Amino acid sequence: MKIVFDQLPVTHLVNFNGGEKELQANMVVDERNKILRGRLVPGASIGYHQHATSSEIIYILEGNGKTVTDGVEERVSAGECHYCEKGQFHTLINDSDTDLVFFAVVPQQ
Repeated sequence: MKIVFDQLPVTHLVNFNGGEKELQANMVVDERNKILRGRLVPGASIGYHQHATSSEIIYILEGNGKTVTDGVEERVSAGECHYCEKGQFHTLINDSDTDLVFFAVVPQQ
């Protein structure tokens, strides 16, 4: 199955998981996976949350920001990947002055 993110509607998730501003996402969701291209504008974030039943892989396409996983902060930039293991808590924060664009996969485990 080919996914063309530019042909998918943009979903605006305001204060996603308790985060700041909104997550803009083009998504494909089925019973096995959530696959998305997301955008966080400057100052936006995905709230700190646990992946109790799944892991998450986030590949940074454009921009930079930071993640916090189980209390450990790491900088992320275009070309880098963040991995949140099943059971961990994490967040993604755009603390820069440009958009943070990423590709994410959340397998339903």
